[in-house]
Amino acid sequence: MFHSNTQQMIDYWRSKCGVAGLPVRADIDPTEFAKLAPQAFVLGREASGVYPVRLSGGLVSELHRRDLRGRNFLSLLDPLGRHEVQTALETGRRRPEPVVARIDALSDTATLELELLFAPIAGGPGSPERFLGLYQPISLVAALGDEPLRQLFVREVHGVGPANEETNRLRLATLDGRWVA
Repeated sequence: MFHSNTQQMIDYWRSKCGVAGLPVRADIDPTEFAKLAPQAFVLGREASGVYPVRLSGGLVSELHRRDLRGRNFLSLLDPLGRHEVQTALETGRRRPEPVVARIDALSDTATLELELLFAPIAGGPGSPERFLGLYQPISLVAALGDEPLRQLFVREVHGVGPANEETNRLRLATLDGRWVA
């Protein structure tokens, strides 16, 4: 179960999926999620492991106390988390579905719990080359005071969508002494 804002952005992404099952960048209109725009960001993809921040909302920049444009997003993550998120992003490109990461974001003296959404989008026709994202605070941002976030520690990463949902298990029963499904 995700925060309602995270779910709202996932629903928005799904509403923009066309026949190919993947939104095109031109179809993404920030005015359609204006309330969440300060928490939104867009990552590019130059190569596996290189995801520069192309755009970040005001809250995202404020939490880090700097402009993140051009910075490889993975550099914000702890070393183990980098690999996990990179794997999830690359999987999201091959099987276009959103990914949500649970994060402990650390400043010098406080920890902020976040949900980070990464939803693949295509720059044009073809494979995903960008990700629409959302920073959703779960704990109080005020606990940070004026301190910037220093590092993001990945607690868990979940794929969202049919390919990641648990399927019904086949159950066997006996009927007249025979096993039947």
